[in-house]
Amino acid sequence: MNVLVVGAGAMGRWFAESIDRDLAFADADPAVAEDAARELGGRAVALDTEDSFDAVCLAVPMPALGAAVERHAPKAERALLDVSGVMADAVAAMAEHAPDRERASLHPLFGPENAPGNVAVVADEPGPVTDDLLADLESRGNALVETTPEEHDEAMSTVQAGAHAAVLAFALAADPVPEGLRTPVYDDLADLVAQVTDGDPRVYADIQATFDGAEGVATAARRLADADPTEFERLYREAGE
Repeated sequence: MNVLVVGAGAMGRWFAESIDRDLAFADADPAVAEDAARELGGRAVALDTEDSFDAVCLAVPMPALGAAVERHAPKAERALLDVSGVMADAVAAMAEHAPDRERASLHPLFGPENAPGNVAVVADEPGPVTDDLLADLESRGNALVETTPEEHDEAMSTVQAGAHAAVLAFALAADPVPEGLRTPVYDDLADLVAQVTDGDPRVYADIQATFDGAEGVATAARRLADADPTEFERLYREAGE
């Protein structure tokens, strides 16, 4: 089986090295595709290549997904997949532009440096090609979690957008604290800040724009800030539940 990975960044490389297939890479920056091909094996091709492949996997930023599906779906002879991180839009776009091919939307719920882990899966139109590729992911120790586009995207509003917004808000609000005056809770939050801010700011901005978790965090923070002691106690208990 030969597979084209469109987008040779971190997620594209994770997918490529998780499958045991003949690989080709395409990227808006040809040097990135060439580097991925040298690192992982395979070849680099131009974004506008007229070659076709058994499967095409789109590892592009969420805002670029719709255009990428339309552009690259014709290159997929048998299967089209994505690892963009948003599922409702991905599933709809792939169904529109590749109605006669196998289709699956995947979302690794971890950074590539933390692989393996849970991979959310919507197998919208499964078949032997997508089954083989998913089996490859499992063989690398990943746990496949079947879901629906709606369930996934709703969950990402909390586990990604909301969680990131809460951690970043703490970082922006916190004052410097002398070493001897730090608490275990503060240290745990500081560790989370270091983890969240050790990524690509554009990716985190795309997550917020897509799933809009910051508004809920801001509303909750305002409720706490405005609460009198009795109301604060009630909110405290509510948070614990």
